[in-house]
Amino acid sequence: MLWNVCELLSHRGHSETVLFSGFHIFSGLLMDAPWIARTVVLMLLVAGALVSGDDSWSMKVQSEVRGIDGYPVVLPCTFSHPKHSQHSLLQVLWRLGHGPTAIVLFRCTSRPGAPVCEAGPEQDQRYRLEGNPREHDLSLRINSATLLDNGRYYCRVEVQGKEHVSFEDKMGTRLRVEAPPKILVLSVEGSEPSGYRALCRVQGSPLPDVQWLGPDDLLEGSSVEPMALDSPGRYHTVSQLRDVEPGQQYTCSASNPLGKDQAALYVLHPRPLPSSTETPALLLLLLLLSLGAKVV
Repeated sequence: MLWNVCELLSHRGHSETVLFSGFHIFSGLLMDAPWIARTVVLMLLVAGALVSGDDSWSMKVQSEVRGIDGYPVVLPCTFSHPKHSQHSLLQVLWRLGHGPTAIVLFRCTSRPGAPVCEAGPEQDQRYRLEGNPREHDLSLRINSATLLDNGRYYCRVEVQGKEHVSFEDKMGTRLRVEAPPKILVLSVEGSEPSGYRALCRVQGSPLPDVQWLGPDDLLEGSSVEPMALDSPGRYHTVSQLRDVEPGQQYTCSASNPLGKDQAALYVLHPRPLPSSTETPALLLLLLLLSLGAKVV
């Protein structure tokens, strides 16, 4: 095409100028060839991604969700599928854990034209679907979350039709339920010969820091035993204070980023035990009544 332009203009007496311009444009195209190639490749990749997306699932979840003990929490989960039809029967499934040990927490069926996703009669009412499967929303609501709800959750959807297809996010959502400190038990054990110690059992997440306060200053306590990380007790800790003295008051203080809890303990003097040579007054009174009855 450039040479045709040159021939056309050469008849007008401008052959040298046009030949130089044509060569300049052609050289510019050669220099810009890598950029043009990259642009074409990028367009092909985008087009390929759009085409492949038409035949693949898409599911979006949050990697981690944080909740507070005693409050509701929502685990987001949305999906899309090109073959999904409003006339298809949908089944929604939520599980805690993965593999053979997984626990099915929620299951419901969304029928065409039905306003809600129907759960079975034995479904735990703490769990309900927050989203609408017909709008590709499978979000799960957990009412009154507890520390025992901590774990990794997986959502799954099944589209039933001519071709039964299903999809589940493999990464899941990690639920972390946190709780302010709560002192469960504050007690004293021991004897006068061996000495007394105070025990303070605390619950919370993150695990609370426990301190002891004496009548005048801060006292040094110690942990009784480490809790196993894979047991429900991982949210509990027990602190002890040795050599507590009768007639004194001690305070257990537990704190974490969510709050603080305190409880006071007053150690009473032990009641003296009766000696073996002395007869308790109550026992003596019973003996006298018994003897009196026999005499009569």
